Amino acid sequence: MQNNHPFTQLYRKLSLFFVASFMLLPFIYSLHAQTLTQTIRGVILDKNIQTPIVGATVVLVGSNPIKGTITDTEGNFQLNQVPIGRQTLKITSMGYKEMLMSNVTVNAGKELILNVGLEEDITQLSEITVKPTVEKDKPLNEMATVSARTFSVEETQRYAAAINDPARMATAYAGVVSADDGGNNIVIRGNAPNGLLWRMEGIDIPNPNHFSSLGAAGGGVSILSAQVLTNSDFMTGAFPAEYGNALSGVFDLKLRKGNNQNREYTVQAGLLGLDVAAEGPFSKNYKGAYLINYRYSTLELLAKLGLPVGDFAQRFQDLSYNISLPTNKFGKFTLFGFGGLSSTLGTPKADSTLWQTEGDKRYDEKFKSNTGAWGATHSINLNKRAFLKTVVLYSAYENGFQQRRYTSEYILEPRYDTKYTLRKLALTSTLNYKITARLALRAGAIWSLQAYDLFRESWNGEQKKMERFLSSDGQTATLQAYAQFNYKLSEKLTANLGVHTLALLLNNSRSIEPRGSLKWDLAPGQSVAFGYGSHSQVHPLSLYFYSNKLTDAGVDYPNLNTDFTKAQHFVLSYDRLLNEHTRWKIETYYQSLNNVPVSADERNAFSLLNITDSFELRRLANNGKGRNYGVELTLERFLHNNFYYMLSGSVFKSEYTGSDEIWRSTRFDGGGAGNFLVGKEWLMGRSKNNVLGINLKTTYVGGFRTTPIDLAASRRRGETVLVETETNSQTLDAYFRSDVRVSWKRNRNGFTSTLSLDIQNVTNRQNIYGQYYDSNLDKIKTAYQLPLIPVLNYRVEF
Repeated sequence: MQNNHPFTQLYRKLSLFFVASFMLLPFIYSLHAQTLTQTIRGVILDKNIQTPIVGATVVLVGSNPIKGTITDTEGNFQLNQVPIGRQTLKITSMGYKEMLMSNVTVNAGKELILNVGLEEDITQLSEITVKPTVEKDKPLNEMATVSARTFSVEETQRYAAAINDPARMATAYAGVVSADDGGNNIVIRGNAPNGLLWRMEGIDIPNPNHFSSLGAAGGGVSILSAQVLTNSDFMTGAFPAEYGNALSGVFDLKLRKGNNQNREYTVQAGLLGLDVAAEGPFSKNYKGAYLINYRYSTLELLAKLGLPVGDFAQRFQDLSYNISLPTNKFGKFTLFGFGGLSSTLGTPKADSTLWQTEGDKRYDEKFKSNTGAWGATHSINLNKRAFLKTVVLYSAYENGFQQRRYTSEYILEPRYDTKYTLRKLALTSTLNYKITARLALRAGAIWSLQAYDLFRESWNGEQKKMERFLSSDGQTATLQAYAQFNYKLSEKLTANLGVHTLALLLNNSRSIEPRGSLKWDLAPGQSVAFGYGSHSQVHPLSLYFYSNKLTDAGVDYPNLNTDFTKAQHFVLSYDRLLNEHTRWKIETYYQSLNNVPVSADERNAFSLLNITDSFELRRLANNGKGRNYGVELTLERFLHNNFYYMLSGSVFKSEYTGSDEIWRSTRFDGGGAGNFLVGKEWLMGRSKNNVLGINLKTTYVGGFRTTPIDLAASRRRGETVLVETETNSQTLDAYFRSDVRVSWKRNRNGFTSTLSLDIQNVTNRQNIYGQYYDSNLDKIKTAYQLPLIPVLNYRVEF
């Protein structure tokens, strides 16, 4: 049996179809010699306060004769007739550090529009020449010193098996592994996946994934389209003071602005679905622009055409957009958002001869997971030193699951019924103030009001009836505030100090969290850094409103006063450039967790630190502990001369205590993990307008921990029952997987097409997901993760 994640089924059904399709689409390229060019344009801004830099010089490195330009009074620049391919830009301005932007991809189908932030040079001496630095992994957020890096949309498209998904792409980095390859939940440094925070345009957003569960930070596939994203940050520990309500990591996503001069389009078709993106100006005399992307799932499209999609159909569609509305006097406005609809329908068969295993055609299942977020931003320069950005966001999440099971008498008996609805209105405002060239302040506040309607019933196998655990509706609010300083003590020494506060008005839980980091540049291309952060996280509302009994006063909520889980992060890193294109980095960390909810009524091994997406319904107390510690190493050659590689590895330990106060391995204590990525591009054709790319990824993860199954108790209850006294005492076999991506890009005048094939688990290795009790067969069965899966995709930009 394979992993039963809903999206896993979608992969399987189309595998053979897409392999055959790819075999029928051979690589064909034109031999016509033609020199193709495109336009590069954008804006150069001060990185801290977002003011335009006038007179900055932008030069196309390697051009002969030299091709360059300078920015106008609004910081805009434009380079015309730039040859297609990978190019390097050199950007300079008096009083700012020089910047080299390497390997920017210029395609014939679309203009390349850049938004570049320059960092002020604190020496302020014109006679000093600052050597350009190549820090391609340096985060966009200058206050993130340790455990942080930027990632590009191009990487989510290029890395094998990333399939345009930031979460899947992040598993290539040290300390990040997949919770299971049927979805995109990620484990960061031994933490449960739900410790991750998603942000967009400076505000927290709901989990942006299809087929998600309440409390999860991942799902089956990302709702967000790569067409609307631009370079963003990913953090894995000791993050700056502006990020709160998270324990393990942060995706800080940035949106791309649409082309405000020309209309452009992208059409994409593949296993995941059919995408259509459009962008362009509202009028010739206005600098605003729209960018919108819509996707319709392949399975749903086939079903609409009347083709069979099986007895277990998964369908989804999504929309994402970013609309830029600048003004002359009142700052800049944007409208942004995303929405995703996903559902699964399982159709049973009233025929016991088909029930070879417990899960075979015996269950009537209806699952839906709908997510939407609609936001608006306003940003304005208050003066030459101050920049204010305000964001308002309304979001909604709806999750429902109903399950019925055929008895031996062919009666559909209820097994599970959940209905979760969450709606949130959030407002944040952030002030960036440059006090001096050395000292900058960033401060802000986040307010959110959340309404909830929660219901859950499940089958009690011993009492043979449905039992209600959750039924509550109402609203509550959270308040967050932060302040942080970035202080450049010298050209080589930088300090970041700040504090974050978090309060939940539901039960008056509060947390004050100091944060700080120090970075010392030992020599050009060589630095050491230390970071510390105190962090906490609000639990999903279903945990607070679990009910285990009725009282004369009404429903009793034993977990209503549950406090936050809290963590202390310590990180020490050493980073060194071996040459202009290669670097290695070593980072060691220690994370101490406390206040962890564990069982309140009995002494056992239960802890929320082992939960991936939903939560046990039991009475809890904040008496648990946890600790994660390890060492991570990354050796990386950035893309140069059409070749790159990355070797990342980690050795770690992840432990916890339940209410019995015994230290055990967490579920995610694999002991070690490693990745090797390598890729090469070949320029083809007489004018080198076509690109053949081959990318490989090999992943090793030490086996996750598992708990033995109590066979006798499972037989009595008709479902899987674990031996809790032996929680996580067994280790699964190590996880090993290899992925291959082959792509073919063709550039024609005003037109770029890319055909790609991702083969996931190319060796078809059977990686174990876990074990379960099959009541139909009356024995313990093993569930496996994804087999070999081909993902074919074709994209056209024009």
